[in-house]
Amino acid sequence: MSTQVRQAEDTAGKPIVVRGSVVLVEPDIELYAVGAGGMNEPRKAWTETARRNFPEAARQRLETAGFTLKPDFFLPKDVGPEHQLRQLYLLNQAVSISILNYGRAGALRNKHGRFEWTLGPGVQALQQATGADYALFTYVRDSYTSGGRAAMRVIGFLLLGGDIGGGVQMGLASLVDLRTGQVVWHNLLLDQTGDLRDPQGAQETAGDLLKGIQR
Repeated sequence: MSTQVRQAEDTAGKPIVVRGSVVLVEPDIELYAVGAGGMNEPRKAWTETARRNFPEAARQRLETAGFTLKPDFFLPKDVGPEHQLRQLYLLNQAVSISILNYGRAGALRNKHGRFEWTLGPGVQALQQATGADYALFTYVRDSYTSGGRAAMRVIGFLLLGGDIGGGVQMGLASLVDLRTGQVVWHNLLLDQTGDLRDPQGAQETAGDLLKGIQR
């Protein structure tokens, strides 16, 4: 398991203090089975279970850390692709990808090694919809080795002397100030053992994905 935590700092070089309430935005979660051929096959029942388990685990993690939580926010089903809130979801994903690509020290000279990313003033629409000061966006893709794939891994190890690979869990999380649009905290999680299909596994994933998030 590995994480890549980044946090915005104030003018004194200290982590920005989170002051205010937090809303957990509907997580973007999909679960798959890795077939014998190595292809990811969507599993609807697993995904639905994970979408129940993870938010509860994330809320518990945030409450333990002392955050004041607003009711979870779910995007209305009738919201079209051009709606401002749906566009905000997509913008957050784009910014997260940019952080992964360019967030390391020295990647962008104009940032001088500082963690400075924003979603812009459009986030105020989410503040108006939720009444929260911060929004926690989460994205998880999780895959699990099927019986056929497990057998192929054993055969590959015996015949080739190496592991042909199995399931993997990848998660992104970002805490955004809804008053300014600033990304104040961000994390990337990579794990080969996480499992969102059961409550205990969801607790472990939430703990790892929300590592370092504090008031």
